[in-house]
Amino acid sequence: MAFKGLKPIMYGGNEVWPLIEGGKGVSATNHASSGAWAAAGGIGTVSAVNADSYDAEGKIVPQVYDALTRKERHEQLIQYAIDGATAQVQKAHDIAGGNGAININVLWEMGGAQQVLEGVLERTRGLVTGVTCGAGMPYKLAEIAARYQVNYLPIISSARAFRALWKRSYHKVSELMAAVVYEDPWLAGGHNGLSNAEDPKKPEDPYPRVAALRDTMRKEGVAEDVPIIMAGGVWYLREWENWIDNPELGQIAFQYGTRPLLTEESPIPQEWKDMLRTLEEGDVLLHKFSPTGFYSSAVKNPFLYDLIYRSERQIAFTKSEEGEHSAQLDVGVKGKNFWVTPEDRQKAHKWTEEGHTVALKTPDSTVVFVTPDKRDEIRKDQADCMGCLSHCAFSSWKDHDDYTTGRLADPRSFCIQKTLQDIAHGGPVDQNLAFAGHAAYRFKTDPFYSNNFTPTVKQLVDRILAGD
Repeated sequence: MAFKGLKPIMYGGNEVWPLIEGGKGVSATNHASSGAWAAAGGIGTVSAVNADSYDAEGKIVPQVYDALTRKERHEQLIQYAIDGATAQVQKAHDIAGGNGAININVLWEMGGAQQVLEGVLERTRGLVTGVTCGAGMPYKLAEIAARYQVNYLPIISSARAFRALWKRSYHKVSELMAAVVYEDPWLAGGHNGLSNAEDPKKPEDPYPRVAALRDTMRKEGVAEDVPIIMAGGVWYLREWENWIDNPELGQIAFQYGTRPLLTEESPIPQEWKDMLRTLEEGDVLLHKFSPTGFYSSAVKNPFLYDLIYRSERQIAFTKSEEGEHSAQLDVGVKGKNFWVTPEDRQKAHKWTEEGHTVALKTPDSTVVFVTPDKRDEIRKDQADCMGCLSHCAFSSWKDHDDYTTGRLADPRSFCIQKTLQDIAHGGPVDQNLAFAGHAAYRFKTDPFYSNNFTPTVKQLVDRILAGD
């Protein structure tokens, strides 16, 4: 018996629990976890963001980018992505055994998103029930879904964003919009949809925001049985009791991104799973270092602190003596056309004495001070860019037209593909970006995980259905 009479919903012709596994990109969710989630009666989500593919012996194919130009490496990346997601969907479908449903998840801001999505759907006809998609404004999602006759589930963070998508595109393919995912921008892991009008330091209660979303959906004539999927911060269903069977909110489903990381089937390395058990409240930071330009949530670790401190070692400059910029910068830079405040020049001397002897220009008329080794790493990562985003602040890559954003590459950011591939495949957890939702500290306090217990996906789904 499910918690408080939580009822199955019809999805893709199947009765499924309204419990969705969040798709976590670059191999943090794969066929094993999503297939098991579907087998347990929920909706499993294969991440189609640079997923792993396999050779004839079943070993993961390393994603090596040996082409000379970024554009050619971008083509390699798209092929890896299509091959990988196709393999993951096929394997997940086999594991599901006809139970639940399999979705795929794509980021609209990933490089070649449309090509990847079309390539995967072409090769997995009949296996994928729906596509979840966020990180950007995926207007073309509906028309792609219509072409391949799959459901689509847009990921949004406000009623306003949904209304814009609906007006421009989704109303034309309303019958295939199976749900709307409300991803809470202050609670969810990974990339978040905070708008300029919202304060990253002032979280808003999700209930009024979701009620406003339902209100907008009703005004636009969206069918009442189209669920809103609450994503971000969901742990115990009993904490969401007033959301279930609530006429104001309508049909509600729940997405779990962080909890499935710590399961037997989760593909993340053991060191990452062990780290999740150690987190305290506040150990996940909402930050803006991602090269996408979006806010995102990740675990505070040496990798993230390096980015924080790098941005703190930052001073503004002008190309000539102007106003308060009356001191010539004489460390970290070549040439004499860097004018800063006398106070900032003192800071620059202090950072140089500490070993941060190189000043790198940013797109915002500032310089950041780094060590020579860090400069070399940044320069190499920028040169090795494989075009994994539609627009990348770190390398100034763009996946169309003239293949450049036209802005200076930003040394305050990092190569997201490099670090996510590394952490997912056994690289050091403290030296890479570790995405997580803000409720991850609950692994430490939830008795379900005591004595180092790691559940199977089925055990986790059963536990969630019981309210815990």
